[in-house]
Amino acid sequence: MIPLYHDLTDETVLIFGGGSVGARKARRFVAEARVVVVSPAFDASLIDAVSGDGDNAAHSHAAGDAADRLNLVRAAPTPAAIEGWIVRASPALVVAATDDSEVNDAIESAAERAGVLINRTDVSGGRRAGSVVVPGTVEDGPVRVAISTGGASPALTRVLRERIGAEIEGAGAMAELSGSLRTELRERPLDPDERRAAIRAVVRSDRVWKALQEGRSKARKEAAKVIEEVIDG
Repeated sequence: MIPLYHDLTDETVLIFGGGSVGARKARRFVAEARVVVVSPAFDASLIDAVSGDGDNAAHSHAAGDAADRLNLVRAAPTPAAIEGWIVRASPALVVAATDDSEVNDAIESAAERAGVLINRTDVSGGRRAGSVVVPGTVEDGPVRVAISTGGASPALTRVLRERIGAEIEGAGAMAELSGSLRTELRERPLDPDERRAAIRAVVRSDRVWKALQEGRSKARKEAAKVIEEVIDG
C-alpha cells in the first residue's frame, strides 16, 4: 500500500459500528469531515460528543463545531440493506467497524461497487484494491507524520506515535519559519541551488532549533546568520 493524504473537508465518512473501534474512527474523522455512525448502540464517548458532555470542561469552539458534524443513527442494517445506506449518504469513505464479519463483508462489497474507499477494521493484510488503512498520526503545527503497521500491531503504532511525537517537538515552528524564509529568499538574486542550500542549513542548524524554544524572533535572527554564512561561502 502507498501512503497518501486525503483532504476530507466537507466530505462524508460513513461508519458502520458504534463500539470502541467505530468511536475512535469517528473522533478521528470528525475533526475534518461530516461523520455518520450507523449502529444499534453507541460507545459512551460518542454519546458524550453529540450531547456536549465529556471530560473537556472548556469544550472549545472547535470541539463544538466537530460535534455538529457528527450524526449518530441508531439502526442495525442487514447485509442486504448496506448498499442503500451508502447510496443515501454518498460518502467519500466507508468504515466497516461492526463485530459481524458477514455485515463487514457486505459493507466492503457495497463500497467497492459504489467506487467508494473502504476502511475495514477487522482485517490486516490481504486487502482489496480501493481499501485504505487509517494510520496513527503525530502532529506539530503543519508537520504531520503518519504511522502504520498495516493493521498488524496497533500497540506498536501507539508506541511509535509516542516516540516520534517527542522527536518532532518544535517541527511545526521550524516548518513555518523555513517556509517564510524560503519565500523571502526567492525575492533575492540567488541561484536556486544557493537558496536550497541555505534552507537546508537552517533546518539542520542546532542553533536555530534551540533559538525556536526562545521565540520566533530569536529564531529568525539565528536563521538569518546561518543563511548569510551559506551565501557568503
